[in-house]
Amino acid sequence: MGKLSSILSVIVAVLVLISTSALFIVDEREQAILFQLGEVVDVKTSPGLYFKIPVAQNVRYFDSRILTLDTEEPERFITSEKKNVLVDFFVKWRIVDVRQYYISVRGDEALARTRLAQTVNSSMRDEFGNRTVHEVVSGERDRIMEIMRQKANVDAKKIGVEVVDVRLKRVDLPQEVSESVYRRMEAERKRVANELRSTGAAEAEKIRADADRQREVILAEAYREAQTIMGEGDGQAAAIYAGTFEKSPEFYTFYRSLEAYKKSFKDKQDMLVLEPSSEFFKYLNNPENSSANKK
Repeated sequence: MGKLSSILSVIVAVLVLISTSALFIVDEREQAILFQLGEVVDVKTSPGLYFKIPVAQNVRYFDSRILTLDTEEPERFITSEKKNVLVDFFVKWRIVDVRQYYISVRGDEALARTRLAQTVNSSMRDEFGNRTVHEVVSGERDRIMEIMRQKANVDAKKIGVEVVDVRLKRVDLPQEVSESVYRRMEAERKRVANELRSTGAAEAEKIRADADRQREVILAEAYREAQTIMGEGDGQAAAIYAGTFEKSPEFYTFYRSLEAYKKSFKDKQDMLVLEPSSEFFKYLNNPENSSANKK
């Protein structure tokens, strides 16, 4: 009885071992290749529980998530102006054909990274070599990244991977080039500033000249209108005086004399050198006569 129990226990253990080795699980973050005697017999890309022949078959897993290829040190490239730039970039990629990935690079992620780095580096040299420093630094940066992604993706498909994105983290100039570029930029900014100042001064002078011209025109028009109004007033006053003289010559003479007295004696400091019997003092010397005349 004891021997039978031992045998049953061994049989159960063997069955459990066989069933365990016959099952394998593929996670949703993975893909798997099923091998039989070293040959690829199946590819599992969907998550789940699968069976395999123990001992005769084995499974190898591959990451299906988006992976990152990041440069450790900035790469040096030459622009169309024969100037060096330092570029720091990274690549986002993932395995899309695990069978081709295994055949091309033996499923070695390090080999795949090297292949992608070489492809991106080559396309980047071509793009930077056709552009100026300004274009690679800011002018066409987005376009360069998209072109590099497309070119790298063409080669990446040959090894069963897809290039999701290529990004330039930083594009710098070497120290010697930076100083030269900064000096040139400073000179250009000064030239533009001087040009703007000259243009502004010319416009200001033009505005001032136009304002002075308008001022002279306005003053001339105002003076002309004032002279016209004064002439009309003098004409009306002369007409009134003439009408008054015709109606009462003596009263007109008397009124004009009073006006002359008012203007002559307005300031106490004024001095007149005249004979007392002068015609000017006619109405002062003989007011009764003036009153009688008025009556």
